[in-house]
Amino acid sequence: MTVQYAIPRSGVPAPAALRRWARAAAASLSVTVRIVGRREGRALNRRYRRRDHATNVLSFPYGNTGDVVLCHPVIAREAREQGKSVRAHYAHLVVHGALHLRGYEHDDNASARHMETTEIRILRRLGFGNPYTVESGRTA
Repeated sequence: MTVQYAIPRSGVPAPAALRRWARAAAASLSVTVRIVGRREGRALNRRYRRRDHATNVLSFPYGNTGDVVLCHPVIAREAREQGKSVRAHYAHLVVHGALHLRGYEHDDNASARHMETTEIRILRRLGFGNPYTVESGRTA
């Protein structure tokens, strides 16, 4: 597990936490977690998803490896809006992104329920509450 910071680390969880969360969801994969700013997040989302805005998390699977890209400004804003700690929201999005690397999707109701149930179970093991409610989190 590799962690890259393309922005200053202030307000971003430590590499050890990011690695632990990614490992909890995708232990068998070699994952790079990259924390980016709004400009890089927007450029990646525009290039790979054809959406002209920064998004919270993007996943790029490559066989037994993959990248999870997290956009800090979007994550911090969403955490405030949702009444969650930034740490809890990061944990959720790292797990979410890592599950995408394992092939999980949320394209329909059944696959979304399966992915959400898996996220909730992993996050509970990590000491966080259900990210889909506002019970979101201890400081694991």
